[in-house]
Amino acid sequence: MSTTAALDPYTTDAENTHLSAQEKIAGLHEILKSARTGMLTTHGADGHLHSRAMIPASPFSDTQLALVFLANNATAKFDEIKNDSHVNVSFCDTNSTSWASYSGTARVTQDRELIHKHWSSSISAYFGDLKDGVHHGDEKDPRISVIEVIPEEIRYWVATKGSLARAADVAVSKVTGKASAPGELRTITQAEIQLTQKLHSH
Repeated sequence: MSTTAALDPYTTDAENTHLSAQEKIAGLHEILKSARTGMLTTHGADGHLHSRAMIPASPFSDTQLALVFLANNATAKFDEIKNDSHVNVSFCDTNSTSWASYSGTARVTQDRELIHKHWSSSISAYFGDLKDGVHHGDEKDPRISVIEVIPEEIRYWVATKGSLARAADVAVSKVTGKASAPGELRTITQAEIQLTQKLHSH
């Protein structure tokens, strides 16, 4: 056992490296469907990290791992993505404690077909009609852009025990000194992501 593994038994016990890519993707999508809202983190020019809540517009198919957001290109996050396209998007299902973290790069586009594909009338509320004859808050509004997050690695934790069992694990851990890991830590690697993206593009 490596020194790191010995010092971090929680991660060592929880890590599951025996699942197929499709099994890991299915588990990931269950978390995203439950959590719904993610936190998109970008880098400011001053080096500070800024996060904001975003709801993915993309459907979760068996072969889709990229995240698609519709957003107002007049907001600071677009300047930050232009400055540094490396981003993180994290999700947490507070009911189960399951979470997911996407590390990757963001790509900005105003592709009208893509906007139309992911548009819903509820999005208008975030833009408003400026009554200037141009910025109506509809899908043709020039403020609307797509942020597509292309993941390079996805790590997630899925709870495998309910709240009572997790509490029992913690209690046992206090007595025995053994780390409690009532769930699984899974990683979708860059190679698995690239293969899945090729399948999704066909």
